[in-house]
Amino acid sequence: MALIHKLLNGTYILRKCLEPSVASLSTRFADYCSSSLQKPLATPGKASSQRNSEGGLQGHHQREVALDITSPEEKPEVSFDKAIKDEIKDHFRRLKDDIVNHWIGPEGRPLQEVLLEQAKVVWQFRRKEDLDKWIVTSDKTIGGRSEVFLKMGKNNQSALLYGTLSSVAPQDGESGRSGYCAMISRIPRGPFERKRSYDWSQFNTLYLRVRGDGRPWMVNIREDTDIIQRKNQMYSYFMFTRGGPYWQEVKIPFSKFFFSNQGRIRDAQYQLLLDKISSIGFTLADKVDGPFFLEIDFIGVFTDPAHTEEFAYENSPVLNPRLFK
Repeated sequence: MALIHKLLNGTYILRKCLEPSVASLSTRFADYCSSSLQKPLATPGKASSQRNSEGGLQGHHQREVALDITSPEEKPEVSFDKAIKDEIKDHFRRLKDDIVNHWIGPEGRPLQEVLLEQAKVVWQFRRKEDLDKWIVTSDKTIGGRSEVFLKMGKNNQSALLYGTLSSVAPQDGESGRSGYCAMISRIPRGPFERKRSYDWSQFNTLYLRVRGDGRPWMVNIREDTDIIQRKNQMYSYFMFTRGGPYWQEVKIPFSKFFFSNQGRIRDAQYQLLLDKISSIGFTLADKVDGPFFLEIDFIGVFTDPAHTEEFAYENSPVLNPRLFK
């Protein structure tokens, strides 16, 4: 009885294993019968060679399909949790560096060294990463036709701002004037995206080394403020380029910068707060259509001992009563 039981179990297992193969064999037999009715029978030698060639082609096709399918191991792993953790670690590391540098002195340098400093380069252009600290914009944002671009100069020793100025007003029925191009520095950011500002209180003059095409530019300085009503307020002064192949050094005292709001000079003038500088920019809007360029070597600040003027503009109790209270 035990022998009969083993034989029955073996027969059942063998039947289960052969069911898919029998079905596939029946399907292949039906396909072969249908093909044999349409085509004449081939000789055994030719049939075997044909089967070998078909098998080779099928194997080659399978290999090609296998090559096209990428392995799951090669897919890059994307982990949002890891990215968030790395970002938080980086911000805490930067916060630690800020705290340590604060105890050492301004910008991580001894206080005596900072107080004795007479000149300082704030922006210079020697690498492509230096261009990432700036933004270029034009009247295209309001539908104008001016174009402006920024790239590294010859031998990666300067920044070249170039483009085409067009004073054609956009046909939108709202804007009546157009024609400006600008280059603005990005606001520096600290840990956890906190706004930072430049402290130029120990300097009295802006120092630039530029080379232009003879066009006049407007140099704009913005103060660090979180008040929405003051986002269009800035301090400006003119910069006249000579043109030609020679570099020129431009020195503008901070006392010469006048206060403006939304592009209009205000009657009441205020002195620039040099310990709360957020950004600096250059604007071209001379209403002369055509190409332009401005090449900048560096932008810095320095102390001119010969300049003793505190503020170049006059105020009165009628214009600015808050200063005379």
